[in-house]
Parts: sequence; C-alpha cells; structure tokens
Amino acid sequence: MNEPKSESSESSESFYARHIFFCLNERKNGEECCAQHRAQEGFDRCKSQVKAAGLSGPGKVRVNKAGCLDRCAVGPVAVVYPDEVWYTYVDAHDIDEIVESHLKNGKVVQRLLTPRGVGR
Repeated sequence: MNEPKSESSESSESFYARHIFFCLNERKNGEECCAQHRAQEGFDRCKSQVKAAGLSGPGKVRVNKAGCLDRCAVGPVAVVYPDEVWYTYVDAHDIDEIVESHLKNGKVVQRLLTPRGVGR
C-alpha cells in the first residue's frame, strides 16, 4: 500500500485518527525480537515527537505499545492503522521522518516500508 487510506464515515467516528503500534516484544529464550533492536527507544522517541508536534490526543494520533507483531525478521517494526502501513526503523532520524511525513502530513515513508511477506 503506498498512500494512507482515505477517511470514511466509519473512521471519522473513531476516537483517534491514527494509531502507531510499536512491537516491544522480548523473547526470554534468546530468539530474535524487536526488544533486542532498541524498540523501546523508538517508541519513546515517537511518543515525544508526536506530543511535541501537537499530534497527540483525541481525533489525532495515539502511540501504542504492542506485543509480538510476527515480523521479527525485519525488526524493529511499527505499524500505522487504519492505514495498514508497516515500517522498519533503525534510529531517531527514521522515527522523526515517520512522524513528520506520515503521522503529520499523511505521506508514507517509502524507504522505511517493511518488505511484504516477511514474517517471523
């Protein structure tokens, strides 16, 4: 999917316009997981950037923690709903770009898209 879904009458009744979920799963058995790739830092950065940009709150963006999203092979990952856009990120710059481009301006960050079909 290249661009976020357009608003429908159903989504306009939603409490938040968008949710971004960050996988923060940590596997105790040593298997690959997003927590091993500084996922908490990405979550914390996104939450602070969304707030600083005035994007948080009802009718806007909600930054959420998630358990395993089954995309471990390309972790860390985050997904934006209702847009159904999956991201792989590396650092604060990537998070800032997702916030500015996608969450603020509705433009998908193509270079950070998680490859289709890659799972655990």
